[in-house]
Amino acid sequence: MTPSTPIRIGTRGSPLALAQTEIVHRLLKAAHRDLAFEIVAIRTTGERLLDRSLADAGGKGLFTKEIDEALLAGRIELAVHSAKDVPTLLAPGIRLAAFPPRDDARDVLVSAGANSLASLPAGAVVGTSSIRREALVKRLRSDLSIKLMRGNVETRLKKVEAREFDAAILALAGLRRLGLESPATTPLDPAIFPPSVGQGAITIAIREGDERMQRLAATIDHAPTSISLSAERAFLAALDGSCRAPIAGHARIDGSRLALYGLVIAPDGTGAVETTREGPIGDAVALGRDAGEELRARAPVGVLNA
Repeated sequence: MTPSTPIRIGTRGSPLALAQTEIVHRLLKAAHRDLAFEIVAIRTTGERLLDRSLADAGGKGLFTKEIDEALLAGRIELAVHSAKDVPTLLAPGIRLAAFPPRDDARDVLVSAGANSLASLPAGAVVGTSSIRREALVKRLRSDLSIKLMRGNVETRLKKVEAREFDAAILALAGLRRLGLESPATTPLDPAIFPPSVGQGAITIAIREGDERMQRLAATIDHAPTSISLSAERAFLAALDGSCRAPIAGHARIDGSRLALYGLVIAPDGTGAVETTREGPIGDAVALGRDAGEELRARAPVGVLNA
């Protein structure tokens, strides 16, 4: 590869994935003005299977499998993913090289007629494809009807506008990156509606052993985000978590200290265990692992191996 040869960045082809990849592209261009980059859109299994939840279809890897294959085959040099879509166990030969600055990790309620979960009428239909979000809604409002909602962000918003659903729950970061945040979106308090591991963050994957791409990606790595995600992913790995289990986890950094919150909840919202950890940022992975091991021992029977 010569300096004039474009470095190929692989991504899903959805508007949100392309918007996130453009964020990475801009950061890389600013740090490496002498290099050329090319964005390569790759269609993934997760984008084709829209008639079922990811949990039923096979898990998070459905959004990364084809991109990983392109990376390993040398068809791309970098891959950009939503951090929450990346499995805890990476494909052999793949490593995560960098995390740009994280956006707001909160979920939002999108509704034309309500500005909170509490103000939705009994029996209102709420759309989501996340079993974490479904379980949290059921814990707060067992009288609401939860129905599967798949498709890209714009499609989901249109379904709410058309009153096919009374509301939907989406990630605030995605709406912001697409410029679609509006008065109809209400952030949900993370103290009662905690986000998924990695939510709001983007990650860059490379081939193991590709030192040039490692150095390149490292120039746009955001240390607080990277440290937070190392704690969250260690937490999830200790739980052996996937999108088949309703799990929430979020880490925050204040100076040299890290605070982590974790939760495992039954799919019907009736049983939940939670924990917190706080300590030096140098212990991020150990804190996450310890929190995950605690909740694995305390989780409702059958939730983690559903």
